[in-house]
Amino acid sequence: MSDGERTAPATEAFVAHRNLLFTVAYELLGSAADAEDVLQETWLQWAAVDLGTVRDQRAFLVKITSRQAIRRLRTLGRRRESYVGPWLPEPLLTTPDVAEDIELADNLSMAMLLVLETLAPTERAVFVLREVFGMAYDEIAHAVDKSPAAVRQIAHRARAHVAARRPRGAVTAVETRQALGAFQRAVETGDLQGLLDILAPDVVFLGDGGGVKQATLRPIVGADRVIRVVSGGTGWMGGPASAEPAHVNGWPALIIRLDGEIDGVVAVRIDNGLVTGLYYVRNPHKLEHLHRETALDR
Repeated sequence: MSDGERTAPATEAFVAHRNLLFTVAYELLGSAADAEDVLQETWLQWAAVDLGTVRDQRAFLVKITSRQAIRRLRTLGRRRESYVGPWLPEPLLTTPDVAEDIELADNLSMAMLLVLETLAPTERAVFVLREVFGMAYDEIAHAVDKSPAAVRQIAHRARAHVAARRPRGAVTAVETRQALGAFQRAVETGDLQGLLDILAPDVVFLGDGGGVKQATLRPIVGADRVIRVVSGGTGWMGGPASAEPAHVNGWPALIIRLDGEIDGVVAVRIDNGLVTGLYYVRNPHKLEHLHRETALDR
């Protein structure tokens, strides 16, 4: 049997589950570039597996992906300690079906990914595999090298941690678009009142330039201070800006352009009807997936 004949079934299985595996890796890492690297590592391991010994190909592939992502997540944690300025997840321009899956979109949102960043790597993996992808505790135990009893305890602890930090109150896409519209008017026309009306007193602005583009090096806290940052945006953005609505990570967002070129992405967090988080990703290394839609699956 040639190498091609031997790897053909493995290739078919990998391709069939690729969107799912990418989604798992991205949920665990918050980085599309790192998720792609994890998929490469997953494929190399998968291609060497004797498929005759695999009862559930989907579960086996998810296990490989999860282990690789957890390993990479530990390394990334050390790198992010020296990251220049606030770190924000890499935004993805997503297909319409992602927005239709409300649970998936909620877990992919910028606000939720930032909450997941506060979990330890194993806690994050257990939470994501259980709450987002609905995997059984026994399956998760194999993926994270823990006993099912330990996984149940980790899942309980992670759920409590996330519940205390995730956005409060139901948020709709319409509400999010309205908040972003106020930001868009503030940037494009200088009309700040509409934005000020929907900012929470303790709103936090995070700008991620990664040391490559100018951005706020520390979180900006408070409505008045955030308004000053936005009103002076044409200075630190580098010129007059325009904004176009888009679906990023399953939710409405704004793609900011300068001279027709993508400068960054703005996303929001809304709690009880008010904007409590404004997130602006400018790091050009994180903007590569905004030129095409990314298919995600669970």
